[in-house]
Amino acid sequence: MSSNDPLHGKTLESILIELENHFGWEELGERIRINCFISNPSINSSLKFLRKTPWARKKVEELYIKHVSNHHL
Repeated sequence: MSSNDPLHGKTLESILIELENHFGWEELGERIRINCFISNPSINSSLKFLRKTPWARKKVEELYIKHVSNHHL
């Protein structure tokens, strides 16, 4: 059974890399106002923060879902 969930089978890291490649850190920081995207951003520091911060992770996942549904990746 295939899933219609765009997050299905996606790791947080792959979501983050895809968003960063598409938007860049600066735009990610404007869309989601969290320090790990604004101050010295990196995939590793962002992953650490997002794994500890459910509300921020949810925002990243929501942005990803919006991005995927707009671009049909």
